Amino acid sequence: MFSGIVEEVGVVRKRDSNLVIGAKKVLEGMKVGDSIALNGVCLTVTLVEKGNFSVDVMPETFRRTNLGSLHYGDLVNLERATALGNRLGGHLVQGHVDGVGRIISLTPEEKAIIVRISPPAELMSYIVNQGFIAVDGVSLTVIECDDSSFKVSLVPYTYNNTILGRRKPSDMVNLEVDIIAKYVEQVQQQKRHGLTLEFLAEHGFSEVR
Repeated sequence: MFSGIVEEVGVVRKRDSNLVIGAKKVLEGMKVGDSIALNGVCLTVTLVEKGNFSVDVMPETFRRTNLGSLHYGDLVNLERATALGNRLGGHLVQGHVDGVGRIISLTPEEKAIIVRISPPAELMSYIVNQGFIAVDGVSLTVIECDDSSFKVSLVPYTYNNTILGRRKPSDMVNLEVDIIAKYVEQVQQQKRHGLTLEFLAEHGFSEVR
């Protein structure tokens, strides 16, 4: 589990069936088997070296996220898994990308940058005004949405300390919607369809005899 608060921007040192990432801060205390989020994608550390760490990436992950477009020298958002007892600065992020969205525009507004993003159509029902969303692993608040897009506001710190400050129109970004929205949607579906024996069985309830 992650918080959506990026700790460091790393750099891709190698990209084939695995990724080798150059970093500093996240290497502190890192060991093989640890979970780490790259652009919001939860991956497992397979090797730790001086100044670098490696993660294996399945072909399906490359296809379903923007990790598939990475090349040598590209920058990535990095966040280590949240430790129990730590303050949660963003929101609960699983590191399971729900889809890839496209940046439509970036518009300065005083000190902030307003980013408009077009997500896959099936995600729009989970995106609401003032709700949470993770964009390339960054915890952000939706400030406006319509039928096909939503807006988030980047404060200067986020703009300067994550790769979102280097994004431009037409760039693709990893999106993870708020897990609470997913649960609400599931509950609403069950209300519409009614409580069934199949639903109870699927969720571990055995038939009472």
